[in-house]
Amino acid sequence: MRVFLETERLVLRRFTESDVDNLVELDSDAEVMRYLDDAPTPRSKVENTILPSFLWYYENFPHYGFWAAQDRDGAFLGWFHFRPSEDAPEGEVELGYRLRKSAWGKGYATEGSLALIELGFREADVQRVTAYTMFVNSGSRRVMEKCGLRHVRTFHEEHENPLPGTEHGEVEYALTRDEWLTARAGG
Repeated sequence: MRVFLETERLVLRRFTESDVDNLVELDSDAEVMRYLDDAPTPRSKVENTILPSFLWYYENFPHYGFWAAQDRDGAFLGWFHFRPSEDAPEGEVELGYRLRKSAWGKGYATEGSLALIELGFREADVQRVTAYTMFVNSGSRRVMEKCGLRHVRTFHEEHENPLPGTEHGEVEYALTRDEWLTARAGG
């Protein structure tokens, strides 16, 4: 197991080929996927597209990628990502997370996100962290706010099969390195 980052209660590690079942199970929970997709992710997509793209990051970026999140007892909780988005300006990365329903409401999303944000600003020359969710996803928005990200905009995208709540739009939250440094200095 190649550990990327540890917090008080979490271990973020590299994914391996043996994580296929974890990812399939995670994406098969309708509540987990409520704001993401209306159907479970097929196993073949996990095996042939998703997991290979996760593994690709480890060979190409020291501080960016997707990491399996587990508790200190080794139970798989979900994943976090911290990576440049397509067409993102230099120094801007996107934060994301997907956790099992059993891990919700326990502070894991906030704990893991705060650790990634700190690593990005301290070690990876990150200048701005962004995060996106549906406007109606109040749980994820709360995590972003607890991590110091602020609402930047609400926007609407066209979707072939819109999910319930899509009519309210998507939201972008962000935190700059300067804002993070100011908050850490107490002001």
